[in-house]
Amino acid sequence: MPKTVGFGNRFPRLTFRPMMKAVGGQPSAAFACINGRGSPLSLLARLAPHLPYVRRYARALTGDQTTGDHYVRVALEALAAGERVLEANLTPRVALYHVFHAIWCTSGAQLEAPGDEERPDGDETTRRLMRIAPRSRQAFLLTALEGFTPTEAAQILGTDFAEVERLIAEAQAEIDAELATDVLIIEDEPVIAADIEALVKELGHTVVDIAATRTEAVDAVARKTPGLVLADIQLADGSSGIDAVKDILSRYDVPVIFITAFPERLLTGERPEPTFLITKPFQPETVKAAIGQALFFHPRKASKQAA
Repeated sequence: MPKTVGFGNRFPRLTFRPMMKAVGGQPSAAFACINGRGSPLSLLARLAPHLPYVRRYARALTGDQTTGDHYVRVALEALAAGERVLEANLTPRVALYHVFHAIWCTSGAQLEAPGDEERPDGDETTRRLMRIAPRSRQAFLLTALEGFTPTEAAQILGTDFAEVERLIAEAQAEIDAELATDVLIIEDEPVIAADIEALVKELGHTVVDIAATRTEAVDAVARKTPGLVLADIQLADGSSGIDAVKDILSRYDVPVIFITAFPERLLTGERPEPTFLITKPFQPETVKAAIGQALFFHPRKASKQAA
């Protein structure tokens, strides 16, 4: 059966109740008398939607769910004891991540030892993450995985916009150097295809082919399996880049980024929707960031031939 477009979430969403059990707390205890502001239930209502996500982030940051849960629990206990407070000038989600980081930076970030990323129980994505310096890893994950803006990430990390941009660039450079791969471009406009090709080569990747139709794309993949596909939707002969990608994903497990002037054809509100979708006209830095993220978070698997 054809694979769905997009790769989904590497760190599964969890409901609030199992998460609270995982971090070893009960809502009434964890939120009692936090800074004396409002009732425990009102604060619980504000933070509960964000707890599964901070737990996901903690896992990615530490490389281990149990360790990540420990720091989430410590952050909640610090709030309950009045040792930490939620900053009133921040949104609840940003404020929660800010408290988590205050805890992490005073202990967890100091305890990492060289070679931790080589633990046999970690998957490839985890090992890649742990090879990035802690501060750069934080900025990268906050923006790439958690969807914060650089300004919000700066608030969480207690720094400024320029520093976050620098940290993201450092992380991106490490990722680009490690994940060089073969790229197939599916684009029928020669000028746009040339621009995308230049961006891809600038990142150290190799363009194996440029296809202008669905048939050309399928034939190109048959000749050389790419490690990444960049696809337009409306192709030269009236064929669909969406159909071309479905054909490719029915046989090969590769990350896909759609670059299109017709995002409404993919953003329908139905599932699955693509994880990476860039609207034309595009900004070069947006394409570069999407390429790095797609390659970084997509698990490398052997090609899967159709039966």
